[in-house]
Amino acid sequence: MTENYILLNDGNKIPILGFGTYAPEYFPKSQSEEATKVAIDFGFRHIDGAHLYGNEAEVGRAIQEKIKDGTVKREDLFYTGKLWSSFHVPELIQPHLKQSLQTLQLDYMDLYIIHWPISCKALEECKDAGLVRSIGVSNFNRRQLEMILNKPGLKHKPVCNQVECHPYLNQNKLLEYCKSKDIVLTGYSVLGSHRHTLWVDQKSLVLLDDPVLANIAKQHNKSPAQVALRFQIQRGVVAITKSYNPDRIKENFQIFDFDLSPEELEAIYALNRNLRYLDIQMFADHPQYPFNEEY
Repeated sequence: MTENYILLNDGNKIPILGFGTYAPEYFPKSQSEEATKVAIDFGFRHIDGAHLYGNEAEVGRAIQEKIKDGTVKREDLFYTGKLWSSFHVPELIQPHLKQSLQTLQLDYMDLYIIHWPISCKALEECKDAGLVRSIGVSNFNRRQLEMILNKPGLKHKPVCNQVECHPYLNQNKLLEYCKSKDIVLTGYSVLGSHRHTLWVDQKSLVLLDDPVLANIAKQHNKSPAQVALRFQIQRGVVAITKSYNPDRIKENFQIFDFDLSPEELEAIYALNRNLRYLDIQMFADHPQYPFNEEY
């Protein structure tokens, strides 16, 4: 790992800090276009999106504008897309991916992620066709990862597992397992959660109000959010941040100029309480629901 990138098991590199393009449905889609441009201007080179977010056209326009004005070249950017579970029919995967690429105005995605432990062969075919550079998974527990890794004829190993990860849910056991298999852990909701009323218990603790994070932040003249992000990258977790506020987007990128001490890292580890903000209870009865096991 270098300071800004992690080498993936297929030889590609992923920026360790990403800009997430999701926003609740009550945000105007136009804001995602402007926020993506701001993020690229401030230094983000990893853009995390999905068809489900409903803003691929806006994000694609932002990327193309930043390429056109000379801020970046396409090869400077790392775009992650995701396939929602309703599209995990093998014959639909490649057409769906091609439609997303057309909407984004991109020739390929750097990383394409699936949410359920199926469709691997169809996903491998997308990589072989040059539509994606790397393939990964999301919300897989250890058993589901082992199912993929032990699959007969596996051609392309997943490079990452994207899961909820923050100081209240540090995923340390899953992280160590993934490292042992040369799989990168990518964290979403790394600053807690946007606290959407439909998805998140409004009585749950607010991560960024934690006094431990506040005290450490004060020592470094940083914000609690910057400390939470620094915690992730120092332990080798790719962190996906989300904000449409230009000041916060800029702040979220300014985490490469300080280090947390071993004692500070230990204090943040001690905050873990296995608090999952997004437990997707709507799928709790599904046989592949991933959160019924320890990790």
